[in-house]
Amino acid sequence: MKRLIFAVGLLISLSACAGAPRFPPAPKLPYPAWYIGFAAPKHMEVWVETVDVLDKRGLAFFRVHGGVASYTGNVEGWHRGGSGGKPINNVDLPDQIFLRWQSLVESQAYKVRIQIPQWVRNEMIRPERAFCLVPNDWKDDYRNVISLGMAPGGVVKVWVGGPCVGFKEVGRYQAKVEPLGPYRGASKGKYIPLEPENKAYVDQHGIPYGSW
Repeated sequence: MKRLIFAVGLLISLSACAGAPRFPPAPKLPYPAWYIGFAAPKHMEVWVETVDVLDKRGLAFFRVHGGVASYTGNVEGWHRGGSGGKPINNVDLPDQIFLRWQSLVESQAYKVRIQIPQWVRNEMIRPERAFCLVPNDWKDDYRNVISLGMAPGGVVKVWVGGPCVGFKEVGRYQAKVEPLGPYRGASKGKYIPLEPENKAYVDQHGIPYGSW
């Protein structure tokens, strides 16, 4: 009887272990998290529906970021990245980034898959001695920010950088029109409303396609 009880208990324990979810180990990075930031030219208002990430381990993470973008000081051309953004926790360095957004000045939805080159991941973990305004001293800093710039026509610019070490351009990409429209059809064709000042600018000056 004791042997039977032991055997049943062992089977229950093994079943519990087999059914328990297995979580991947935490990524080994030299900082708690890396960041994703959004940018757009002045008056060229965008709304980011979602950012999904496939990390270098092959694990997929959905809706890690979304919302409004920060805007550059100029309508034409680009700045060189940006230090803001949202921390992407418990996600290893990116292999692919999937971006879907609304270009509000066009009433158009776009989507793009961005393959992140290996040299970018190398930059993200390579320390660089730099002077930082905060804490007003020299320190080892990292390029742990991926900045995504979005412009009318489905143009996407990507930079990698950090607040103290500056940004490097990763590449320029051309997005595709999302055939299902905003929110993949969930909003029945309705876009986020365009801010009045941005609408007034576009009505008067138009959209400078080709400048990005």
